[in-house]
Amino acid sequence: MPQAPQIKIPATYIRGGTSKGVFFNLTDLPEAAQVPGEARDKLLLRVIGSPDPYGKQTDGMGGATSSTSKTVILAKSDKPDHDVDYLFGQVSIDKPFVDWSGNCGNLTAAVGSFAIASGLVDADRIPENGTTVVRIWQKNIEKTIIAHVPITNGEVQETGGFELDGVTFPAAEVEIEFMSPVDPSEAMFPTGNLVDDLEVPGVGTLKATMINAGIPTIFLNADEIGYNGTELQEAINGDDKALTMFETIRAHGAVRMGLIEKVEEAAGRQHTPKVAFVAKPQDYVASSGKPIKVAEIDLNVRALSMGKLHHAMMGTAAVAIGTAAAIPGTLANLAAGGGDREAVTFGHPSGTLRVGAAASVQNGNWVVDKVVMSRSARVLMEGWVRVPGDVF
Repeated sequence: MPQAPQIKIPATYIRGGTSKGVFFNLTDLPEAAQVPGEARDKLLLRVIGSPDPYGKQTDGMGGATSSTSKTVILAKSDKPDHDVDYLFGQVSIDKPFVDWSGNCGNLTAAVGSFAIASGLVDADRIPENGTTVVRIWQKNIEKTIIAHVPITNGEVQETGGFELDGVTFPAAEVEIEFMSPVDPSEAMFPTGNLVDDLEVPGVGTLKATMINAGIPTIFLNADEIGYNGTELQEAINGDDKALTMFETIRAHGAVRMGLIEKVEEAAGRQHTPKVAFVAKPQDYVASSGKPIKVAEIDLNVRALSMGKLHHAMMGTAAVAIGTAAAIPGTLANLAAGGGDREAVTFGHPSGTLRVGAAASVQNGNWVVDKVVMSRSARVLMEGWVRVPGDVF
């Protein structure tokens, strides 16, 4: 029986922040995959190598972690005062599922450079030397993000001395501004409370800050769930009982946040919400062996992504952390010592990260004008990705 030959699709493999993903220009995708739906999902699953019951994604571009099982589709934006539309797909490793419910903050750092290199940013906005301000419309969450991309000799400058914990080698710094991560018309705290009592069957009643900023996130106190906030991946990811507990918390928190109606629906919404636990600052040794001193950080935070403890910190979760820490009375704010603050440096498994956020009350609701952090990005490979022609 004859088999369908492989097709090749222009693609670029890029590290953005502490994540990696396969980037596509929308118009380069096969026509059937240029619109949302089953064909697009099947194509991206095959590109990444999912679903893989072995959990390795050996037959695809994925790296068998939530940080490396990602896809990005960009298109020139027709939205006023924006350059590019950015659509993010989080690909499940072991299930036939692409989650479109949220953004990837880390890969955001690479969106500007890819957009410039792909001709999606008007040439007259790119200086010979300096910085290009790329105005991004994040389609998953319908928010504006501004990327400040360094330019040298008319091209994106990727190399440099900026060091990011969780990334081995230095690169050029890309400043990212998440503009109005929560609109004044939206509820930053879906339950109306800075702290709730979250009842989780089989776990107990936990103090929780449930916030929608950057990405829906459920903050817990580390000590209430048996941790101290300095854990590395191996302390949790090899513990099936712990992972089940976190998923149960996530499902019940999603219901309380109004993201789903029944806990059973959480399995179909793996990317959001995130679960994070916080603790007061204390010394620990990062996964690289780097000592993190209490004087360097305001609090410790650990977060789970796609059912596993993240090796560093998701960029969108960092937006949630910075926002929550800026609001007196949230669990993140209390772990950082309480009070008013416009920036916070937190410890994560790979090291530290600083994020700035200024929050205020308007018409009785908490709002944040923008959240700022620095990342880096680097093209790893460009050319074509190949998939069997009958996969979609």
